[in-house]
Amino acid sequence: MTFVILLGCLSHGLQELIWNRRVRRTEIKQAPLFIIGHWRSGTTWLHELLALDDRFTYPTTYVCFNPNRFLLTERFDAHWLGFLFKALLPEQRPFDNMAMGWERPQEDEFALCNLGLPSPYQKIAFPNRNPCPEYFSLEDVPSRELQRWKDAFVKFLKQLTIRNPKRILLKSPTHTYRIKVLLELFPDAQFVHIVRDPYTLFLSTMHLWKSLYEAQGLQEPKYDDLEDYVFENFLHMFQKLEEARPLLHAPRFHELRYEDLVQDPVGQLRKLYDQLELSDFERMLPKLKQYLEETNDYRTNRYDLTPELREEITRRWGQVIERYGYASGLGTPMRRNDAA
Repeated sequence: MTFVILLGCLSHGLQELIWNRRVRRTEIKQAPLFIIGHWRSGTTWLHELLALDDRFTYPTTYVCFNPNRFLLTERFDAHWLGFLFKALLPEQRPFDNMAMGWERPQEDEFALCNLGLPSPYQKIAFPNRNPCPEYFSLEDVPSRELQRWKDAFVKFLKQLTIRNPKRILLKSPTHTYRIKVLLELFPDAQFVHIVRDPYTLFLSTMHLWKSLYEAQGLQEPKYDDLEDYVFENFLHMFQKLEEARPLLHAPRFHELRYEDLVQDPVGQLRKLYDQLELSDFERMLPKLKQYLEETNDYRTNRYDLTPELREEITRRWGQVIERYGYASGLGTPMRRNDAA
């Protein structure tokens, strides 16, 4: 870690020297399209599906884990150190067996965290603490620190624009809390919100955090508060979404269910394109069909839900369960991978 940090600091200084002036002059001409939703609700799968449209650019895994230097080093690392980077990254994510790769779409919250910004994702490294909870919604962050966050976020998106000058496609569950702030930065931004059966979602989220804490934690995780952490963050997320909903009118907002996307991905994406007035859906349809054929053998993880836990989930999340039509507690279809 110390070696990587030292290397990153040196290359970051060189990147700033070479690229900073151009970054400052760069304009983000089209507001980003944000994929939002709770962890384990299908945001990663939806991100990969929409990234098939070559009108979008997106942060890759390489970019998100090298946000201080990717403009300077990406081509060199891919060409000369590709074998090393491939060896450093597992072929599948440990918590759901979904394919990983340095060039695949990645969650930009990891980039913000790696840029040194305060982030709730610091809990992955310190699972027995709760670092930076105010950075979920950003509403309680002091004005100077909030401006620092905004400036760093916009700078990162400008760097993405230099890398590939197309409309930016982003996905991060944390952005679900931040819609008001994101609209301050990008008044014309669009949002796609995906939801999933909360009964499956709870167990899958517990599995996600346990897997990440064990693999990435700098502490021996105790899990003392993990259930409450999942319960409370879910409610906090949907509270912030409902507060922002009056600001989200068609064609700037679209909602879909993970289960519907599993059953009819082509039809659901067609509806999404129509709702957001993205046009040219037929143009990306061949790529979409090819991707679906290549990934059709994935299967979801299975979880055992006790009657006591089902009752607790219903009690604490009942309002959201009713709103999105999950009161029957039906399980998730088994055709697709348990994508986050």
